[in-house]
Amino acid sequence: MEKIHAIGRRKKSVARLFISKGKSEININSKSFKEYFPTAVSQTKLLQPLNLTNNLNQYSISINVVGGGVNGQVEAIRLALARALCILNEENRKILKPEGLLTRDSRNVERKKYGRKKARKKFQFSKR
Repeated sequence: MEKIHAIGRRKKSVARLFISKGKSEININSKSFKEYFPTAVSQTKLLQPLNLTNNLNQYSISINVVGGGVNGQVEAIRLALARALCILNEENRKILKPEGLLTRDSRNVERKKYGRKKARKKFQFSKR
């Protein structure tokens, strides 16, 4: 099996993932995933596609992620991982699709408009 490449995006985050058969290790930007994402919530979110398809200890995964915040990066990696698992085995698609893991969340931050404090917040209105 050769290396399989997949890309995941969320908000401003872009994750490039390379997956291959081998010792079960997940490296993100040359760090262990537990070191890169220390919170348990982030780790469970990241491992969700692997847990659902029962592939937790089968693949060596190398990830390069840039941009955005912690949550955006985790969700970008999760999308890339789900896409890569579908390339490896088409049966995984039936498991991951109903969970919503193959859907790209396209919501982005709304831009700030001129004459306002934020994107939608207006200055306080004074009647008198």
